[in-house]
Amino acid sequence: MIANQTPADEYREIAGRFTALVEGVPDDATWDRPSPVPEWAARDVVDHLVTWFPGFLSGGADVTLPQGPPVSDDPVAAWRTMSDGVQAVLDDPASAEKMLVNPHIGEVPLPRAIAQFFTGDVFLHTWDLARATGQDETLDPQRCAMMLEGMAPLDEILRSSGQYGPKVDVGDDADVQTRLLAFIGRDPR
Repeated sequence: MIANQTPADEYREIAGRFTALVEGVPDDATWDRPSPVPEWAARDVVDHLVTWFPGFLSGGADVTLPQGPPVSDDPVAAWRTMSDGVQAVLDDPASAEKMLVNPHIGEVPLPRAIAQFFTGDVFLHTWDLARATGQDETLDPQRCAMMLEGMAPLDEILRSSGQYGPKVDVGDDADVQTRLLAFIGRDPR
């Protein structure tokens, strides 16, 4: 998280960018374009975010997010409904007192859990959606550097989780966005 930024502010910024990309998809056919994630189309990037996180929150913190239409019917409304619900949770002062409990991570304050597990996922998938839909792929270099620095020591754990592909060799002189994407298994070329 950027210094002096709350989890609510961070999510507002990152999800705002992702929302702009979702809303910027020019037509229904573009949703079927392949994404950088193997076997996923652009629509699947949104579907991944909309489907995994509500269960994580309800199972770990007894928080129920609003459910929009299926992504297959309306990816924009599906994303907006769920994302607006996440923002409402983060904006609610009572959320600061709630804990998320998970057998893999233990007990974590709810806002921190959202920032750590979901906001970061939205940030990384922003590139996937932008690449798949032909929109601006530029990610915040400061946030890229922070994520790469935080993830690099966890290389073995992250790779063994199955969430990330093998690292892609891009060379030490590559910019920080390229190095981050290569670290998580994306080929930015």
